[in-house]
Amino acid sequence: MEHKFEADGFLKDLGRRVRALRNESGRSIHDLAGQAGLSPRFLSELEAGRGNISVARLLRIAAALERPLQSVIPANKKDVSLRGRVWDLVEDCAGENLDELYKWLSERLHQPIPRSIALVGVRGAGKSTVGRLLARRLGIRFVEFDALLERQSGLNLVQMFTIHGEGYYRQLQHDVMEKFLAASAPAVIASGGSLVTERETWSMVRRQCHTVWLKARAADHWNRVMAQGDIRPMRNNPTAMDELKAMLRAREPLYAQAELTIETWKRSPEKIVELIMSSLELKKKVPIARAAKPGSAEKNAATGKQSIKKDISR
Repeated sequence: MEHKFEADGFLKDLGRRVRALRNESGRSIHDLAGQAGLSPRFLSELEAGRGNISVARLLRIAAALERPLQSVIPANKKDVSLRGRVWDLVEDCAGENLDELYKWLSERLHQPIPRSIALVGVRGAGKSTVGRLLARRLGIRFVEFDALLERQSGLNLVQMFTIHGEGYYRQLQHDVMEKFLAASAPAVIASGGSLVTERETWSMVRRQCHTVWLKARAADHWNRVMAQGDIRPMRNNPTAMDELKAMLRAREPLYAQAELTIETWKRSPEKIVELIMSSLELKKKVPIARAAKPGSAEKNAATGKQSIKKDISR
């Protein structure tokens, strides 16, 4: 009988925990049940402490709430061991602190953290060219991040700014980057040029990725953009070069926060890749993953070359 009472108590605690997380997410019982593939009646019974749920179903609820499974399971209040007390602290830990805790534990346990490589720099720095080569050398995925934002929103960059404004773009950039880094295997990311100007997003990327600034001169950026066939930022704008130089000066302290700076002039893309790999010891730190499907990198690159207003995000 004692075991039955303990089970009943756990089910009641579980019900209260699920209800609290559902309310915190702003969902109704009907909404959460639909997203988790359960009936509203069953979810109602669960929250009342009367639903004996399987692990598979509980995992679906956790996924619908965008929570790890362990955060849905109520803590054992009787566990006063050191491990139990640590777990209580972790439950309430902010994301930034969890990043630091994960890094510290990995170093103490001598388990290298698989990390993505984020390439930063103003448009024309060579992020796409270098990124594709680097991803191919490492056998991991290459991602044009602005193209990922376009697929997520269903809008190209011009439409995002025209319809929703800069605030929408910056929030979408943060949210998509956060989910990508949490859920994706290591990748080489060609970021939008303005990413460094959004403090929280740039801090998150620096914490979780190897960051590389592809540093080029104003004339290099200018010539590469012209070579891509896009002359609109310069057309009918006699001060375009001065504006580009001013932007580079303003952003330089932010780009310089990257883990590694590579001056790209007089260096081929292949040489830049070699420098990145040797400087970051990527052969040791980044596990070899399955290569992207043939043509996927080219598709991403093509998407990323859609028309863009002058300095919208690059």
